[in-house]
Amino acid sequence: MKNSFFKLYAFIFALAFISCTNNTKKQPLKTGIWRGEISMQNKIVPFNFEIKKNDSTYTIDLINGGETLDLGTAITRNDSLFFSLHIFDIDIKAKIKDTILEGVYVKNYATNYILPFKATFGKKNRVDTLESSTLFDGKWDVTFIGKNNETSKAIGLFNKKGDMLTGTFLTPTGDYRFLDGFTKNNTFTLYSFDGNHAFIFEATIKNDTLKGDFWSGKTFHEKFIAVRDENVTLPDPNKLTFLKEGYDKIEFSFPDLNKKMVSLTDDKYKNKVVILQIFGTWCPNCMDETKFYTKWYNENKDRGVEIIGLAYEIKDDFDYAKKRVEKMKKQLHVNYDFLIAGTSSNGAAAKTLPMLNHIMSFPTTIIIDKKGKVRKIHTGFSGPATGDYYQKFIDEFNHTIDKLLEEE
Repeated sequence: MKNSFFKLYAFIFALAFISCTNNTKKQPLKTGIWRGEISMQNKIVPFNFEIKKNDSTYTIDLINGGETLDLGTAITRNDSLFFSLHIFDIDIKAKIKDTILEGVYVKNYATNYILPFKATFGKKNRVDTLESSTLFDGKWDVTFIGKNNETSKAIGLFNKKGDMLTGTFLTPTGDYRFLDGFTKNNTFTLYSFDGNHAFIFEATIKNDTLKGDFWSGKTFHEKFIAVRDENVTLPDPNKLTFLKEGYDKIEFSFPDLNKKMVSLTDDKYKNKVVILQIFGTWCPNCMDETKFYTKWYNENKDRGVEIIGLAYEIKDDFDYAKKRVEKMKKQLHVNYDFLIAGTSSNGAAAKTLPMLNHIMSFPTTIIIDKKGKVRKIHTGFSGPATGDYYQKFIDEFNHTIDKLLEEE
């Protein structure tokens, strides 16, 4: 493993060095659809992306199941390609070899998090073998089993669409976003790659029971078992996080992106309904929630409502956190307020808001009425990949805000 790491590290250094010299012949970059591959745990996560060119500028769209993510501008230097993965502090660096790209996928915020990357031009599907059946369609009561036999619950949602099997897993703290893949006989394989998450799910069905494996990123693996159940439910997300006894308000003073201290008692928030979004730019579920809140706020900000994003970032470094939030604001065109609240590790977020029983999920939403009282706390976020669950969240959210705005 050490040799593999140092080889990859040397390759990154070589890319950086070569890109700064004039001795390397410039390689043209083909525009159109590519199939990328991230190698992890002796497996491959395939995904598609499209390279576009406008004048001399390259841009990239990442295609992940039912979504397309604008990754922004890509940089070419001589025979090398560099691009960041959406709002995340993650990069791909690769050599251009005609119809092949070869390089590395690097999580900049994590120690030694480097995985091999390869892409092939003209591969327009995630996999070559397009085949699926309706054998897995419906809802499944899922139990994930960790390496120490600890368990967690989820709902599996699967549906055949065309030649692909699509779906997601919904958990008490959020969903596994857009998955798609294929079936073969009595097995399925599903993938997700949104720039941060790299997921593989494999399962076999027998007598309406699934047994499978879940691989995530560089090292994570657990097994799962599921039974078909159209009536399966999860704990109420509005009851998982709550104020400790004796509290009815949230109090804080956090810096905004210009280091000005902000609290809920500021004039801007007085006599308004306030939505607190506990999130991090490293969190794909938070990205989904931020997209929803951005559109909603643009349509409702004149009704006497404000949204404050409380950012809990990977590093305890204000300038780093500010940079990550500013990139997200620009990328997602967000117009509401953001504060740098702390870090996401080791319960640090919960210490900044001691009136809460815990912060068990990024994201978590706290809804506050015009008098400053907490009226609802929603743990997690059921995003667009969850279909009816996403619509249910939207309907309940709008109903709650409408009622609070009607109150004196």
